[in-house]
Amino acid sequence: MKTSWMLIPAAAFAAMAFASPTMAADDEACNLTIEGNDAMQFNKDAMSVPASCDEVTVTLKHTGQMAASAMGHNWVLSDSDVYEDVAKAGMSAGMDNDYLPQDDERVIASTDVIGGGEETSVTFSTEGLEDRDLTFFCSFPGHYAAMNGSFTITKED
Repeated sequence: MKTSWMLIPAAAFAAMAFASPTMAADDEACNLTIEGNDAMQFNKDAMSVPASCDEVTVTLKHTGQMAASAMGHNWVLSDSDVYEDVAKAGMSAGMDNDYLPQDDERVIASTDVIGGGEETSVTFSTEGLEDRDLTFFCSFPGHYAAMNGSFTITKED
């Protein structure tokens, strides 16, 4: 099928003609996906976004089949030097609080706890995070020791 440029509205044509080819790549780079399974594993042990991302959206997919009450997972971001303390404090917070201490300023971002076949996401600002040593983890009781990794914001040259 032949496209007639005359049928494309002028504003849409201008947007296509002047759109930066890196714009789509930047948008894609700011949207991350990670998977957790019934074997208590994330499929990644490191995640990063470019410093050009003002916001990041992390989507967590639970690829297993077990219920959230038995093998639930969430995605939590904290400074590396406190993530274990946050996870331990979360154990007593219970499932109703997604195994996270409520209103804890050490939690930078977090998703809900989900079970097999479910997905959830969180969007957060990267402001002030550029030079921090960050760790992501699952705060379901006992999971943080195996389900964790580094989160970095990479500077462009």
